[in-house]
Amino acid sequence: MDLSYPIGRFNWSGPNTPEQRARFIDAIAATPERLRRAIAGLSPQQLDTPYRPGGWTVRQVIHHVPESHMNAYIRFKLALTERQPTIKPYDEAKWAETEDARTTPIEVSLALLDALHHRWVILLRSLMPEDFQRQFTHPDLGVVPLDKSLAMYAWHGAHHEAHITRLRERMGWQ
Repeated sequence: MDLSYPIGRFNWSGPNTPEQRARFIDAIAATPERLRRAIAGLSPQQLDTPYRPGGWTVRQVIHHVPESHMNAYIRFKLALTERQPTIKPYDEAKWAETEDARTTPIEVSLALLDALHHRWVILLRSLMPEDFQRQFTHPDLGVVPLDKSLAMYAWHGAHHEAHITRLRERMGWQ
């Protein structure tokens, strides 16, 4: 099993069908609760265990998800309100090494993720099919339609949930 990509790498064959969009939005809506279930009952020592050799700790993963999804939410809002804006990327590995990402209680980021996803899902469910064709420009990835970004962030939540659940399985943590 690939510990870096336990559910496989993101692959998009878009554009999404209306049914796929609905499933992706439902997945995004479920991400906060799925992450809460994934970390339920873990001790502080377990939260500070890397999910793979050389990887982030469970705590860093939990803090990373709302950081990443905040950027995604902002990218959606920019693409919906501007004509193909160029977004600013960020160095997620460096963000994961900041003091807050290494030491903040995970409940802070879980609460942030709850609120963020609540707003994001309201936005996503309000969009018309043509809105998902709007685009932003990523300096490293080129032009990204919202349809692709939607699929990617549905995958992203499941990807990090699997980092935690597969670690639990490997370590025998109930």
